[in-house]
Amino acid sequence: MAQNNRSYSDCTLILPTLNEGATIGRIIRFIFRNYPGISVIVVDDGSTDSTREEAQALASQHRKLLFIDRNAEGRAAGLTGSMIDGMLASHTKFVIFMDADLQHPPEKIKDIIKSLRAGYDLAAGYREEVRGWPLYRMLISKVMINIGYLALRIRRRQTCKDIFSGFFGAKRSVLYGMYKKEGSRFVVLGYKYLFDILKCVQPGSLKISNIPYIFGGRKYGKSKASAKQVLALIRSFVT
Repeated sequence: MAQNNRSYSDCTLILPTLNEGATIGRIIRFIFRNYPGISVIVVDDGSTDSTREEAQALASQHRKLLFIDRNAEGRAAGLTGSMIDGMLASHTKFVIFMDADLQHPPEKIKDIIKSLRAGYDLAAGYREEVRGWPLYRMLISKVMINIGYLALRIRRRQTCKDIFSGFFGAKRSVLYGMYKKEGSRFVVLGYKYLFDILKCVQPGSLKISNIPYIFGGRKYGKSKASAKQVLALIRSFVT
């Protein structure tokens, strides 16, 4: 992406991290270079590699970078909890959530922001292509997604093209209001914040945009997919 002189001061990018030392530095530098004025919040969930040191060093150089150490604050580990903590710590009109392992393309952030500025309440990235996943993981993902859609439809809730996306943006006021009203239904130990949002939404109550992107193959670090994630997702289905 070429240098953009437009201000993104109305946006905060929230990066939940767990052992992303190989990528966190390059992604933060890319963000500040290409989205001038944007705020960034790194919410770490107990990394044991260099993630904390990398993020803290960059925070000393960028006044719009905040580092939150959930482990030091005694928070229970969980991706949804990290994303909610980041949202609560933000102060801008819009918030965007993205993984810090470079599987979500940071150049697509501009498309999410464009939708939000156009009046959408939520702009959800959807994976039009997934690269690098073995067949068994594709199958498990497909089964869980279908169960998730069924759970939402039974409850007559709003959906989008990728209900499990971890790459999305929203008006902060919408997320904050929903958390204050429905906070007990969010599985903070879980991994699908967007799904927890959708299960609280009546059809038509949110204006949702769908943003296509290619989910990249992992080049750094290890996948965090586990049976624990599946159990947390099942809990999200029934709460």
